[in-house]
Amino acid sequence: MHAPLTVICGPMFAGKTTELQRRIALAHNGGRRVLVVKPARDTRYADDAIVTHTGVRVAARAVATLDEIADPSSSAVAADLIAIDEIHFFASDAVAPIAALRARGVAVAVAGCDIDHFGDLFAPFDALLPIATEVVRIHGTCHRCGAPSTHSERLVATTERIIVGGAKEFIATCGACFRPSRR
Repeated sequence: MHAPLTVICGPMFAGKTTELQRRIALAHNGGRRVLVVKPARDTRYADDAIVTHTGVRVAARAVATLDEIADPSSSAVAADLIAIDEIHFFASDAVAPIAALRARGVAVAVAGCDIDHFGDLFAPFDALLPIATEVVRIHGTCHRCGAPSTHSERLVATTERIIVGGAKEFIATCGACFRPSRR
């Protein structure tokens, strides 16, 4: 039996990290041991914390790959819950380490953007959504019309699929207002 997998997804500026932090606090308050993880390449606000766009911080371990925490000899072995922010930065390379953790009885909660600025599904959501025990899709507010946001629209011209950015590089939009990037 695999441990639970919670997937928190949606566009930028919707509150995904806030929801992950809420779940981390609940786990801590319930006496569970939690390891918070973030991609090392996400240095927007801190190298050693997951940080909301409003500045709320939770200490985290930055890793280049999730293999660093999936190794049975890592400190993740002692965790009851592994909370991973910005899961889309790890792409498909996240799937096997998450499966290994869950097979060892470690619950996993991930948060990230499920749709890229082209309008395509981000990996690893294609693999994680079907096996998740809980999916929380969060919507923000469309920057243009105020409707619920479903997309992250990139404001800077680049064909790279992933760039580390914030309000200067992205806006949240609804499906009707979304203008996908050109390839």
